[in-house]
Amino acid sequence: MIQSVAFIGLGAMGYRMAAHLPQHFATVYVWNRTRAKAEQHATEYGTQAMSLEQAVQADIIFSCLPTSADVENLLQGLDLKSGSIWVDCTSGVPDAARRLAALLADQGVIFLDAPVSGQTIGAENATLTVMIGGSAAGFERALPAIQAFGKLIKHVGESGAGFAVKAVNNMLMAVNLCAVAEGLTTLKAHGVSLHEALQCINASSGKSNVTETVMPQRVLNRSFPLTFALPLLAKDTGIAVDLVREAKLSAPVLALTQNLIQAANLQAEENSDFSAAIKMYELWSKITIE
Repeated sequence: MIQSVAFIGLGAMGYRMAAHLPQHFATVYVWNRTRAKAEQHATEYGTQAMSLEQAVQADIIFSCLPTSADVENLLQGLDLKSGSIWVDCTSGVPDAARRLAALLADQGVIFLDAPVSGQTIGAENATLTVMIGGSAAGFERALPAIQAFGKLIKHVGESGAGFAVKAVNNMLMAVNLCAVAEGLTTLKAHGVSLHEALQCINASSGKSNVTETVMPQRVLNRSFPLTFALPLLAKDTGIAVDLVREAKLSAPVLALTQNLIQAANLQAEENSDFSAAIKMYELWSKITIE
């Protein structure tokens, strides 16, 4: 029985994910580096803003931070409750997951890497996809809590497997983002209406999430709403390329895409959404995708 749940890190995703937990559990602790944000969450959703030391005494501890390094730094010196499960929803590094799993095992704690996909709308609607690496037994025990915000929840392998799937998933999205940018730039250069072209593509074999949602909802209308930051995509593509290198494989498309996303990130304005990578192509071609 899960008696208490904690959520560490109330950013754009974590704030919304944690909001669903009080609907399923009587005791929900929240912690954020800025305490005022945790107190605001407590007021809005009935959670309890606690110190970090208190929050990590829960049966299930979720974390959702920018990087694996942030999670590792946070865990230094913390005394966790034996028998608890730490579920890290950060888009992290597989090697870090394996280190943390070994570190927490010494305290009798199970570590699961459990990154999520679905952006802020998925977090708000509790429809996230969750890809989980680590102990199968730990996965089964933590599943009722994960189901509070996840719709498709899959145990994909041992420690690090969840982070690996998330990195490759985001890399594939980046590949498609770059390809669609180049394709639409070419069409506009030939005088084609992009709105009508996208309708044709989305009824044909070239359709994807990028053509169906990213382009019409973020790029063509020039809104570029910040829901998934471009620097985070650059981090994830880097993790994916590291996985290729570690496996001693050749993946020229992924390597090129990583270079393009890194270049777009360096040129982008501060606080840019991932879709703003398109602006690099517009700068090169002097053609606006709208």
